[in-house]
Amino acid sequence: MTNNNRNSSRIEVPEAKANMDAFKQQIASELGINLKKGYNGDLTSREAGYIGGTMVKRMIQAQEQQMANSGSTMPMGSGMGSTNQNSNY
Repeated sequence: MTNNNRNSSRIEVPEAKANMDAFKQQIASELGINLKKGYNGDLTSREAGYIGGTMVKRMIQAQEQQMANSGSTMPMGSGMGSTNQNSNY
């Protein structure tokens, strides 16, 4: 049996961890939510979701802007809904 547990908060590019932490702190500050370094178990689900949702929204906006400026699309194999074009299903 395979273990399908997946940590959804895993950083895909480990080198980006410090920047993602700073981004999270920035968003929380802008939203008026007190976010500490380390454990934040005292946050409500609503607060945590508001921070995460705002982060995702901003990252999508930044990617859309980058794509609009460069006229390109997501590279193949980016992990975002990519499929193997050569598969024989």
